[in-house]
Amino acid sequence: MVDSVYRTRSLGIGAEGLPDQYADGAAARVWEFYIGCKQGRTSAYREWFSQLLRNRNCRNVLDVACGTGIDSIMLLEEGFNVISTDASDKMLKYALKERWNRRKDSQFDAWVIEEANWLTQVDDMEGMEKPAGGYDAVICLGNSFAHLPDFSGKLINQRVALENFYAMVKPGGILVVDHRNYDAILNSGTVPAKNVYYNSEFITDMKCSNLYVNGRATMVTLDYSMDMSSLADKPEEFARSKLKKEDVTGTHKFRLSYYPHQLKEFTGVVQEIFGSDAKHDIYGDFMPIEEVSNPAYYIHVVQKPTS
Repeated sequence: MVDSVYRTRSLGIGAEGLPDQYADGAAARVWEFYIGCKQGRTSAYREWFSQLLRNRNCRNVLDVACGTGIDSIMLLEEGFNVISTDASDKMLKYALKERWNRRKDSQFDAWVIEEANWLTQVDDMEGMEKPAGGYDAVICLGNSFAHLPDFSGKLINQRVALENFYAMVKPGGILVVDHRNYDAILNSGTVPAKNVYYNSEFITDMKCSNLYVNGRATMVTLDYSMDMSSLADKPEEFARSKLKKEDVTGTHKFRLSYYPHQLKEFTGVVQEIFGSDAKHDIYGDFMPIEEVSNPAYYIHVVQKPTS
């Protein structure tokens, strides 16, 4: 196991089965502060993403990487019907809390949130009411898919997960999945602290470590440091937050690891699952890929063939 020589997650998190890197709650508590200003983040993102879904006539959306609910909430506010799943109960509890707080809004009252694992997504959702034929869109955003490790060197788990996503998308529907620009990260050995998704003022450092096994890039580990001491002087904001007292009295650190999906390889695996006839558009930081030379993120929009 890679973990025997290279620790993939914060200390104290069990390694049995598919590891939940958020199990200790360290990242979950500060996630919204890591993302940064919601309004600044979501203005261009909300417009691009909502328009993308509307242009593809999407109404029913399955968010398979719900986390604390950031993307699901945005889509609910835009009027989409959203089913949200995640493998981390530590992250989901914040989405559940948001649903409860906004339950008087009919969109949020109807919001379904369940725990599910990508490797067993279809089975985990068995018995849940779902749209006839499948979902208009399945989304997996925020570099979430890269959390799935590849210890085999053959992307076996990645193929299983994509096959499950494929099964949930209706014919003519779309999968929207993204990943960091790992080609650039592996070439430079560094990762930008701010980008189209995350623009936090509290990030003080991000250390990047790249692991190669027999010359093959196998894992990128990021050690995050955040200083949120300024919140100690803002009691109202602190009271509304998910933070503990110790989070704002010193540097908050957490570790997350990712499989470094390089663009050519990932594109090939997606096309293998969805078929060579599937329409596959790739964007860089929400722009057509030919219009940006070195994006922080690649976003894949793949349409499931109708026949």
